[in-house]
Amino acid sequence: MDSKQRESVHAKGQRVPVVAAPLQPASLPPKGACWYCDKPLDAVRRFCCKRCGEAYAEEAQYHR
Repeated sequence: MDSKQRESVHAKGQRVPVVAAPLQPASLPPKGACWYCDKPLDAVRRFCCKRCGEAYAEEAQYHR
């Protein structure tokens, strides 16, 4: 709010309560997916588990 809006709210005698939003746990939505099974993942990892990583590497050998 700019200074003109604050003055007009106080001039009319109305008070608008400011309520802070409750804190949520720091869980970020997935940014990507496993390269093998498309399970949602964070942006750092490529595979959801070691088995998917090995299966992806095995398929990559046959597609060369």
